[in-house]
Amino acid sequence: VVGGIAATKYASHNFNAPTRTSEVVREIPARVSGICIRVFPMYFSGLLPFLTIYKEADYVFAGMWGYQIYTIFGILSFAFVLLIIVASFASMASLYFQLKREDHRWWWSTFINGGMSGLFIYAYSLYYFFERSEMSGVVQTSFFFGYMLVISLAFFLMLGSASFHFNLLFMKHIYSRLKCD
Repeated sequence: VVGGIAATKYASHNFNAPTRTSEVVREIPARVSGICIRVFPMYFSGLLPFLTIYKEADYVFAGMWGYQIYTIFGILSFAFVLLIIVASFASMASLYFQLKREDHRWWWSTFINGGMSGLFIYAYSLYYFFERSEMSGVVQTSFFFGYMLVISLAFFLMLGSASFHFNLLFMKHIYSRLKCD
């Protein structure tokens, strides 16, 4: 709420589109509804980045929730950068197919597609808790799932924001190359 208020008061209200608009009125195509149109791009845009960090996530979970010490922070940094890059490019691929369908509502879909890896991280935490950890009790269970919910939400917001900004640059680039008649 505070961020929204600050954005309306202090943000720049002039958005410089990379292309000029045409005076010719063009009809916006009807929105195609269906579960395949929205869910499959979200699924694959989240699964692909998660698969790039799957093995590293196993080591991090063992270091964070198990009795092992994690010491390979250079590889973790590389995996983190790779996660951001792959999430951005996977979201860009789904954006391209969305634009091919002439669906212009891309702002929130790129944010959600990029952030879906956070949902996969939470799903992996379910697998880790029930199959690999030896935790039991109400306190440990609530502690584990509470912290993993916050961590997964942070990954959702971080990756969604990164992929949105990457796709905004992509959209500015492709529309700056268009000729408007």
